[in-house]
Amino acid sequence: GRVLREFSPEEVTANMYTMVDVLLHHFSLELQRGRSVQDIMLKAYTNLAFFIWTHELLPLDILLLALTDRDDDPHALEIVINILCSKELPQRVKLYLVNRGQPDHWMFSGTFKRCDLQKSLGNHLSWRERYPVFFDDMAARLLPVIPLIIYRLIENDRFDKADEVLRIYSTFLQCYPLVFTFVRDILAYFYGHLPVKLIHQLLNVLSTKKVPFSESFSQRVVPVCPPLDYFATILLGLVDHVIPPLGTSYRSAQFGDPSSGPSQASPCKGPVASPPTNSVAPEGQTPFYQIQDPGTYTQLILETAVIEILSLPVPAIEIVRSLVEIVVHIQPTLVQSSSGLQPSSASQCCVLPTSPSGGSSDSTANRTSSSSVPGLSGSNFVWRSAYTFQQLSCLLIQACGLLLAQLPSEFHAQLYAETARAIKESCWLCDGPDRQLDSAVCYALLDPTWAAQDDTSTSIGNVVALLHAFFGNLPLEWMEGSTVVINHLRPVTSVAGLRIAFRILSPLLHRLVNAHNLFMKALTALLNVVTDVFGRNNSSQSNGVVAEASEIVDIIDFLHHIVHYDGQGGPVQGNSKPRADVIALIGRIAENWRPDLYHLVIHLTPDPNSSIYAAAAAAAAAVSHPKFINNSS
Repeated sequence: GRVLREFSPEEVTANMYTMVDVLLHHFSLELQRGRSVQDIMLKAYTNLAFFIWTHELLPLDILLLALTDRDDDPHALEIVINILCSKELPQRVKLYLVNRGQPDHWMFSGTFKRCDLQKSLGNHLSWRERYPVFFDDMAARLLPVIPLIIYRLIENDRFDKADEVLRIYSTFLQCYPLVFTFVRDILAYFYGHLPVKLIHQLLNVLSTKKVPFSESFSQRVVPVCPPLDYFATILLGLVDHVIPPLGTSYRSAQFGDPSSGPSQASPCKGPVASPPTNSVAPEGQTPFYQIQDPGTYTQLILETAVIEILSLPVPAIEIVRSLVEIVVHIQPTLVQSSSGLQPSSASQCCVLPTSPSGGSSDSTANRTSSSSVPGLSGSNFVWRSAYTFQQLSCLLIQACGLLLAQLPSEFHAQLYAETARAIKESCWLCDGPDRQLDSAVCYALLDPTWAAQDDTSTSIGNVVALLHAFFGNLPLEWMEGSTVVINHLRPVTSVAGLRIAFRILSPLLHRLVNAHNLFMKALTALLNVVTDVFGRNNSSQSNGVVAEASEIVDIIDFLHHIVHYDGQGGPVQGNSKPRADVIALIGRIAENWRPDLYHLVIHLTPDPNSSIYAAAAAAAAAVSHPKFINNSS
């Protein structure tokens, strides 16, 4: 102690990591000499406590950080646990909580009374004239340190000790400004590895009275997948508070008070009551680990839904399967629940656009309707929401895509597999003449809002709409696996399947232009699907009908547009031209296509005799490097 007093606080702090290394080295030496671990641990803690609490010479937060960073030594975390679970530190934390008051003390009127600096900071820091407000107490300086310790304990499978630390400091951690982020990130990073008891302890850190959890959430943190109604209720909360409103026409004004019964139903005739005022567009395309604690009620609702999903101790596949099941069967469920409230002939609403087909007899006849799924009851959805059931079905799909985009990558991989399975199991891809198949798929994929308007929604259209909502909210750095869903769909054997693949992935290509590697990966996946159907070495046919190249002229036009868009780096101009590596990719894959289809893309190949872009590139190279061109010739 006398020696340490000769050093300045800066020198003590700067050498803290060295002191920890020496301490752990002597720990191992004492073990080699035959002393017991308990005796050495007791001596080490007693000496540290003497310098921390009696002389106040060691900064506790830096000491705990140094010990936590040395978790490669099996005894470092034990010393940390002994310090955190000692009598002195919880007493100091309790005193801090009594003086500081409630975690939201800043909301109360009056001047905040600070404690004496000598008592709050100790000798090591109290002499300073300047200090951050957040770190004006020795206990407060531990707020950003304890979450890191819990992370490290979980990483080292010390679940029992992590549970004990959380139990002791759960009230204290409610003062942590990023407590919501702390709970969400632990649940996300260690999803599937946390015991149920530890999940409950993590949730206790949050102020459950202030966090809008679902009514039955506390009963769902068990190793059993909840029913579909539970997930549908979460999605409905996102629709009401997070998803931007469709317009000014809402079901609550059409039908008035739900208690008045279905007799007051009337068609939509004009602008009526507005939606909840807190329906604001969420922060999209941001990884969850970059989002701090929610600052608005909209963010709070979304982040609470994410925490609820991550807290369920069931495999990700079961959760994703339930969400996809809701999306596939949402329209039949809502229609059945609303059959006594609004006839299908009165389903025209002024907010949704009119379908170009107008729900014609062809599209209606070719549609294969789905029945509602067991476990999903939509009887209360229409009354609880401010939308008609046509609008609500579209918004629930958007909410599902938004929610899945906030979850870790384990959920993304399962989503790709489940959506591909739902598409493959569709009746349209299992039976029926090929021409009827193509016609029905084209209509179903045109726009899910039109399908909902005409009451002609299909499982394929809903699944594609879910993927679009998911991709639209997914950060660019997580787009690497977007082509996995296409790989699950292969091999594709019909033009209908080809169109489904393009409808899923082609809207992403414009966004991926700024990430060229991802663009090339997505384009390669789509070109390979074309090879499945129009390959030179396979006579691909579906139900005895050979696919004609003229059936996908619009897809070839899209490929022509997107490669020029990529070459320009934005909207296509008169002088836009494809990149050389894109032309080489198309030429390499198109060599395996049938001649009638290869003829349509020959201008996008690297052959100077057939492609004006390749010829222009060769001419430019000849001007720039004439000697190289002459020698090679």
